[in-house]
Amino acid sequence: MLFRKNIALVATLTVYSLLSTVCLSQVAVTPNQSTHRVDITIDNAPFTSYLWQTNQRKPVLYPLIAPDGTTVTRGYPFAPLPGERTDHPHHAGLWFNYGNANGFDFWNNSDAIKPADRSKYGTITLDKIISTKSGRSSGELTTLSTWVAGDPAANNTKPILTQTTHYVFSKLKIGGHPARAIDMIVTLKAITTVTFNDDKEGLLGIRVAHFLESPTEKGGTFTDANGNSTKVDSTSNAGASGIYHTSAGITGDAVWSTRGAWCYLTGETLNNKTETIAILSHPKNPGSPPYWHARGYGLFAVNPLGAHIFDPKAAPFNFSISPGDTATFRYRILILSAPTTDAEMNTTSNTFIAAYH
Repeated sequence: MLFRKNIALVATLTVYSLLSTVCLSQVAVTPNQSTHRVDITIDNAPFTSYLWQTNQRKPVLYPLIAPDGTTVTRGYPFAPLPGERTDHPHHAGLWFNYGNANGFDFWNNSDAIKPADRSKYGTITLDKIISTKSGRSSGELTTLSTWVAGDPAANNTKPILTQTTHYVFSKLKIGGHPARAIDMIVTLKAITTVTFNDDKEGLLGIRVAHFLESPTEKGGTFTDANGNSTKVDSTSNAGASGIYHTSAGITGDAVWSTRGAWCYLTGETLNNKTETIAILSHPKNPGSPPYWHARGYGLFAVNPLGAHIFDPKAAPFNFSISPGDTATFRYRILILSAPTTDAEMNTTSNTFIAAYH
């Protein structure tokens, strides 16, 4: 009888311990292999999800949700919203890839590419989730992926890189305001010699919600690494209020093709909420300081591997990794439901740099 009571007591304490751990784990990282996703919540509210085996031919974080519950990423192509632009179907959430690695285009690939053209493109496939961890102020996710050049359906593929990505999802405060952060530490290891040919389509990108687009955006035609053109319609800018600002003091549409350690984008929703997205680049990244591939139509990207494409006076960068060697890229993405300042970004940048020295 005593033995049964002890067993019951142990079981009760175990359940209590598990419930206590869940309650204390305020940044929860929850994998679900069967639905090809890992969900990240902060204080039981959605933050983002790591998705794979979608129509994107790469893993993505989607959506990105600010501390006040505002979604700061475009819905299309996963969940289109009224009034959104529907250009560039490969712009979904937050992603990491490149437009010209050994001549293959990983950036522009999605299920929208015609089968006849897919031999020119590359796919990033998730091999495995290495680990997940939840915690009181931060959670972690580590994944292993492979960059595969060519079209899997045509049996003409070749793996060229492995990618190990360590994500840290955190809650913090900036200027007294609640903020959310994603640290991405990406290590690329070459299987064969890989050259990232000087190109504008890279490296870390976010497609933002309509209210974060530029109020002066006029649209236009944009050409990718394969010479394919995408037309961005000059739709109504009603409700668009996004303004870029960099560490070099450059603001607005002039930010595109300039360099800086960080860049933030601030705008106001239709119900008068101010939201900010910032990308901080670590000085140890190859090609530092990076160029900002930041467009008024809603593409917010940082590219350290282009040079001549952004500045005709600069020599082509053409960054290469030899077989067995690695290159590591470190970024922090911040989302806060408030405006920010240069001083706050500099302080946050210094903290980020020190964390990954």
